Amino acid sequence: MQTTQTGQQAHKLVNTIQAAEYLGNLKPNTLEGWRVSGKGVPFVKIGRLVRYRLEDLDAYLIAQTRASTSQQVAA
Repeated sequence: MQTTQTGQQAHKLVNTIQAAEYLGNLKPNTLEGWRVSGKGVPFVKIGRLVRYRLEDLDAYLIAQTRASTSQQVAA
């Protein structure tokens, strides 16, 4: 896990494998596909490295929370 600092706020960064595990044991390929199609979780590109901020992963999980299986995503 890496930490970057912007202003006064520190951001914990995780790689694709760690992010996939954090999101409930997704396959890393799922996140890679989302990146290509512009879906899913925002990511940070540092040179050739792809990293995910933990706060973005948490926000994504919150946005996916539903009260029933028929509930649609709010647009």
